[in-house]
Amino acid sequence: MSNDDDSTGASASNDNRADSGEDNERERRLKRIRFRSWHRGIKEMDILVGGFADKHLADLSDEELDAFETVLTVPDQELYGMLVRDEPHWPNLDEGIMARLSAFCRRES
Repeated sequence: MSNDDDSTGASASNDNRADSGEDNERERRLKRIRFRSWHRGIKEMDILVGGFADKHLADLSDEELDAFETVLTVPDQELYGMLVRDEPHWPNLDEGIMARLSAFCRRES
């Protein structure tokens, strides 16, 4: 083997570790978000938001995860009103993620 082969092999190995690190970081993030989704405080919201998380988190892009995390900052009573009773959304909430979450909640409730 030449030195070029060694450096290419080492580089490929380093690339795999970088990908693995990003995967591990995303997995930790998904676990944290899932936990927060299931531990809201009101059992109904745990079921609705946690159920949505279980079904859709893995498919969300990083930007959608950011938007969902913002939704998780809304107090339960207000979020329940937005999702189930069509009360107005906070202006900083992403319309796309709110539409998906609302549709899921309507099917589940």
